[in-house]
Amino acid sequence: MKMHNMKNIKVEKVTLNIGAGKDQARLEKGIMLLKAITNTTPIKTITSKRIQEWGLRPGLPIGCKLTLRKANIIKILPRLLEAVENKLMERQFDQNGNIAFGIHEYIEIPGVKYDPKIGIMGLEVCVTLERPGFRIKRRKLLQRKIPLRHRISKQEAIDFMASNFNTKVEAE
Repeated sequence: MKMHNMKNIKVEKVTLNIGAGKDQARLEKGIMLLKAITNTTPIKTITSKRIQEWGLRPGLPIGCKLTLRKANIIKILPRLLEAVENKLMERQFDQNGNIAFGIHEYIEIPGVKYDPKIGIMGLEVCVTLERPGFRIKRRKLLQRKIPLRHRISKQEAIDFMASNFNTKVEAE
């Protein structure tokens, strides 16, 4: 049975994220690391709330992130999955077809060498899956919700990752 063209799933974006907290030296190392992995300059994430227990105030940079789309995804996503040995847990998939997993040490990523200036550091990877037509939730005019029948379920995301990226999904 052939699948309808509008039901095809694709990877919309891959977001790499490193949280540093108040430690500005760790933030600079995180920026260097993301630049070394992707050859793209990341942006700093800024706090919007005051959390006195953690010593955070609005406007303080606490992390860095980077979003990759289109051709860049094809180059980096297989390498990131190889860093976790192409194994994902079922809990890393959400109900909307997104995947999030962490890489404990960046040296596990193939092709990335250890840099003494950075040290040992990990990062979080978030993969967003979409179908054609998902633009209706982002467009400026006549914005609409994605109908339930067109959303990507957890099982469809698991099947997509298994067939396209040769990943094994394990239960808890």
